[in-house]
Amino acid sequence: MSDTQENGRGAAQGAIREVRAIEGEIRAAGGEIQGYAAVFNQVAEIWPGFREVIRPGAFARAIEEGADVRALFNHDPNFVLGRRGSGTLAVNEDEHGLRYVVQPPAAQWAVDLQETIGRGDVNQSSFAFVARLERWTQDAENGFSLRELLDVDLIDVSPVTYPAYEGTSVGLRSAVGAREAWERHQAQGGGDQAVVGAEGAVERARSQERIAVRRRRLGLL
Repeated sequence: MSDTQENGRGAAQGAIREVRAIEGEIRAAGGEIQGYAAVFNQVAEIWPGFREVIRPGAFARAIEEGADVRALFNHDPNFVLGRRGSGTLAVNEDEHGLRYVVQPPAAQWAVDLQETIGRGDVNQSSFAFVARLERWTQDAENGFSLRELLDVDLIDVSPVTYPAYEGTSVGLRSAVGAREAWERHQAQGGGDQAVVGAEGAVERARSQERIAVRRRRLGLL
């Protein structure tokens, strides 16, 4: 691989909200839902030519700064399981990844969700984030770019029914965000580099998601 370089953690125009999901890292017991929303040092192929890995410490700054993270079901703000600011959600990094423990409300939908998780029907967790520092490394020999997430703003953690890229709104957000990052990397020359994120592009990502939905519907027609 060739050399890499990193930029700082300041805000930069063009940051995007993204989501990622992992399987088999969630359980419900004793009135709590807990699991891992992300795991470290596992390389995932986002699509051919684009791989991604989350490095230890990627969430440390956000946790240290007291980010008011929410726990949602399927990233839907209408189904709030807990909130860090109210003390019903705890998030922390350990050697494995980003762990969360949430105390869901007594609402019937939340009780049903715990039953569904216990049965194994919902067995994935996900997290939404905005990248602050990411390192790109080009592997010319094997023909792919590796994106390392080094520092992110953590928005929410979420038990999810479907993983990314399966046609759900969560999957569309993930696909749009990953493609934006990839295209931005290619526009900057496709070499080894790092870019930073900013909160202001969340609305831009939402707009692009709506466009993606319309295109998909047109394709179905």
